[in-house]
Parts: sequence; structure tokens; C-alpha cells
Amino acid sequence: MILLRQELGDVLRERRRAQGRTLREVSATASVSLGYLSEVERGEKEASSELLASICGALELPLSQVLIDVSSRMAESEGLALTVALPVPSGEAVVSASAA
Repeated sequence: MILLRQELGDVLRERRRAQGRTLREVSATASVSLGYLSEVERGEKEASSELLASICGALELPLSQVLIDVSSRMAESEGLALTVALPVPSGEAVVSASAA
């Protein structure tokens, strides 16, 4: 069974590591305890919307992008194709991204 909290934790950990940042750095910036952030990344704790926003802010990531990444991963593991319509800032065209 696929758990949202595990996929979310995986995405957050991957993004943090890609930035070359430590748990300690992100937890201090996000004002979240090191232990709790570690549990969120391991998928052991459910992050509240406030906590998730704080972690995303510390990572300088839009929450919407993190949720798109999580949704794509979940759809892929479920064997579904996920199409997300992303409006261009001018509002004139739409770009689609798919997870196969």
C-alpha cells in the first residue's frame, strides 16, 4: 500500500539532499525540531499543512511543486498516467506534464 506520508517524506528528503543541506540546517530554518523533521522525511509522521508550508519555505520550494511531485510519484506507483495542466503566466496557453 502506498502511503502519502512516505511519498511526501521521500520528496522532501530528495529535495533537501539535492540542495546539499542537512536536516539540522532545514529544521533550524523551518523552526521544526530535528527529530520531527527526520520522522517526516522517513514517512513516520504526518506533517500538518502549517508544518509542510514551513519546511517548503525553508527549502525555498513552492508547496504546489512538492505536491505535484508527490502526486506524480503516487500515480506512477499505482500504474496511472497523471496529467497536470499548468497555466502559462500570460493565461493564454496551457502546458501539460504527465507521469507515466
